[in-house]
Amino acid sequence: MAAQTRLLDQYKDLVVPKLQEEFNYPNPMMVPKLEKIVVNVSMKDAIQNVKLLETAAAEIGLITGQKPVIRRARRSIANFKLREGMPIGASVTLRRAQMWEFLDRLISLTMPRIRDFRGISRKAFDGRGNYSLGLKEQIVFPEIDYDNVDKIHGFNLTFVTSAKTDAEALSLLKHLGMPFKAK
Repeated sequence: MAAQTRLLDQYKDLVVPKLQEEFNYPNPMMVPKLEKIVVNVSMKDAIQNVKLLETAAAEIGLITGQKPVIRRARRSIANFKLREGMPIGASVTLRRAQMWEFLDRLISLTMPRIRDFRGISRKAFDGRGNYSLGLKEQIVFPEIDYDNVDKIHGFNLTFVTSAKTDAEALSLLKHLGMPFKAK
């Protein structure tokens, strides 16, 4: 069994009691938890040059420590010169220890490296307790060597929680250390 991460220990020791008190949960098992993090990149340039998608997938693999799944087009769209089955994106779903390790690195190493960073928006919740975040550059991650980057691209991060409301999810992510903008 893998060793517990620092952020998971923080969740169990500090966050669960705070959320239990804040939302009056009678049972600690009712406290919302982070279930998975989905990292996704899609590239319209991959239609002409599949190598760009392969390098983007390799970079996501470096960042997450897990092999990405190549996403293919579900239907043909003539205006975009897109055919059904063409590779257009890559994604990774992180769970358990890898998820906590990635979140810890995202909060403590990556977000401070973002230029002109003033916090992340509070408005990106979906109404069901999930949060989505877009990063414009992959080079903010320390695992990426800037000299070997062919093309700068962004990707999406989706934090899936077991929270029923956005307020619960916001509180969970805030207690975990996500740097939200002040109101």
